[in-house]
Amino acid sequence: MSVHVALIRALNVGGTGKLSMEDLKTVAGDIGLKELSTYIQSGNLIFRDEGEPDEIAAMLDTALGLKLGKAPGVMLRSPAELRGVLEDNPFSGMDPFRVLVSFFSHRLPDYALNGIIAPDGEEAVAAQREIYVHYPLGSGRSRFKLPFLARGTSRNINTVTKLAELGERLESRFSRP
Repeated sequence: MSVHVALIRALNVGGTGKLSMEDLKTVAGDIGLKELSTYIQSGNLIFRDEGEPDEIAAMLDTALGLKLGKAPGVMLRSPAELRGVLEDNPFSGMDPFRVLVSFFSHRLPDYALNGIIAPDGEEAVAAQREIYVHYPLGSGRSRFKLPFLARGTSRNINTVTKLAELGERLESRFSRP
């Protein structure tokens, strides 16, 4: 069984998609996911399953949609993929609280960075299935706009680091002889 990290879009953010992490684990357990744990209250789920990642993401998204009334969007990554996201961070020298990674389900189209408005010196870099954004003044009051970001879900570098560690820890529990 492989370890996966689900990054769930629009969960417990801004008054939409309210769901406790215990309820999230219940929904995930009901569809057969194993060794469930969550990290912070914003829709991060670490688990094991033997299925294909795209199928797992679709099943979890559907199950959450039934619970919430609307499917939120689920982006799945392995711990190794999250480690790769960290290694490829083009803003690795910056404050990790000021760098957000937006995760997407599929490979980004060429136009993903179209329409960018960066009035406070923000920078964005597109990768395969992620967009990195550096907010020099912080993201909380930023006036940065990038329309494509609405299709994904964002985490700061510290959260991505913790999720990679939690996933790797779960992998190591089951890879010992």
